[in-house]
Amino acid sequence: MTRNRLCLVVALVAAAMTLACAADAVDAGGASSVETAPTVTSDAPAPPTTAAALAIPDGAAVYQQYCAECHGVDLRGTDKGPSQLSIIYEPNHHGDYAYRVAIREGTREHHWWFGDMPPVEGITDLEIEKVISYIRAEQERLGFEQ
Repeated sequence: MTRNRLCLVVALVAAAMTLACAADAVDAGGASSVETAPTVTSDAPAPPTTAAALAIPDGAAVYQQYCAECHGVDLRGTDKGPSQLSIIYEPNHHGDYAYRVAIREGTREHHWWFGDMPPVEGITDLEIEKVISYIRAEQERLGFEQ
């Protein structure tokens, strides 16, 4: 039985049981205890799934905490690390996977002369995703440097 069909059967059984209980209550002289479920709109934002997700700052804050010292508060680099607005970091050359690997494992010097990038200590997978999303949004907003 498909999942959709199973869900439909479960919903129908639950509705039938609710109606049967309400009918029993009315037959016994009591008031019906059937309540209408609140209406849920599909355009409402989904709530965060975990308390941990609520505790994680946004990508800009994660970037400032872990990346800005070397890559600049404005993503334009410092004497310790390259600009994240360099055309070298456009998604077709250095995709999100390359960012994940560099952040988790570090990376050897290439395209720049700042030395090897060490792994970022203490950053979580969720923070990595948020910082990559932030960098990509800023690259799109500000454009790339040649």
